Amino acid sequence: MEKITTGDFCSSENMKERKSTDGQDRPELQKAIEEIVDSGFLGVQLRVHDEKGEWVGSAGVSRLGEAAKPPTNGHFRIGSNTKTFTATVVLQLVAEGRIGLDDSVVDYLPEFGMDRRITVRMLLQHTSGVFNFTGEYYEDGRVVPGIPCQGQEWVDNRFKTYHPEELVRLALSRPVRFDPGTDWSYSNTNYVLARLLIEKVTGCSLAEEMQRLILRPLGLSGTVVPDTQPEIPEPHAHAYYRYEDAGEQKTVDITCQNPSWISTGGDMISTTQDLHTFISALMGGKLLPAPLLAEMCKPHPKIGYGLGVFVQDAGPNGDGTIITHNGGISGYAALMYSTPDGGKTLTASVNYVDDAAMSLAVVFQKALQRLVEEVFGGGHAESADAAGLAGKQD
Repeated sequence: MEKITTGDFCSSENMKERKSTDGQDRPELQKAIEEIVDSGFLGVQLRVHDEKGEWVGSAGVSRLGEAAKPPTNGHFRIGSNTKTFTATVVLQLVAEGRIGLDDSVVDYLPEFGMDRRITVRMLLQHTSGVFNFTGEYYEDGRVVPGIPCQGQEWVDNRFKTYHPEELVRLALSRPVRFDPGTDWSYSNTNYVLARLLIEKVTGCSLAEEMQRLILRPLGLSGTVVPDTQPEIPEPHAHAYYRYEDAGEQKTVDITCQNPSWISTGGDMISTTQDLHTFISALMGGKLLPAPLLAEMCKPHPKIGYGLGVFVQDAGPNGDGTIITHNGGISGYAALMYSTPDGGKTLTASVNYVDDAAMSLAVVFQKALQRLVEEVFGGGHAESADAAGLAGKQD
């Protein structure tokens, strides 16, 4: 029998659900999230804003061994959706004249001795070529590991504190992936550098700047920049990780962990309501001047990545273009989709049992595509971090 270990580091929480739509008026959405659960996931919470109004629902369970459904606006780790928030702060500082988008990063962060050709834009678009501190995965199958971020080693050290500078120095000690600006490759290091850039320019922490520029103006009371804080605010669904120890399969509750191992690559916490408010305001022009929003949504030709967002074609039956960024971190997946005007959004969270093999990645990709098609009509969800299920590159 597989051993399940619940976290000793989390306080117990009240899992009362907030009032939500029961799915009877949008049965196709309720069915879609129930299919995600049926494919092997623990729970889903979904929020959709479109021409029919707002729909909110959940399916599955909040934690193993219990029957309660996930809270419909519970907190969850948003993984790489953190990058969209961080890119927005950088662009807001560009708007304030404190950062130049095409300035050399070394001018702001000389202590790392970086290649002068690397610009702020390259960090936000993943074209710097800098090594990904969570590991590089090459097309020929080669893997160059970074910090421990999977298996028992990660589980045993999940409350360890990493400093952003430590992650950057590790990355810069490894070979670059390509010369700056010559290719595209997803790297969490880019966004840790973006964090350090924000802090150097403003003299404030990222959390303080996030409050000043995004969270406070939009009233995002459910969104947290945790730094090293391991807890998630209540209510929340639980996340798990499965690994092998001396030939025995073990599953551990990893809801609480020190997210400094991923830092600004994916450490933030939010809710479906806050993600909706954020992406709708961002695309609606409430956070950035029109020229900078246009720069943000200008896709790289190789992968369709702008500055902290993916830009996707909604398909022949869809609404044209979809702006998105999904995220995954150790048992949580977060979804955030919007039309370019912010008028239609889909935000969601999935909690599940993660593992190093990403055993649920393929089925999640299929379920995600079905969900996006249901809301945006013909949308395809493929992107570099669409699954995000390992939480290692995301």
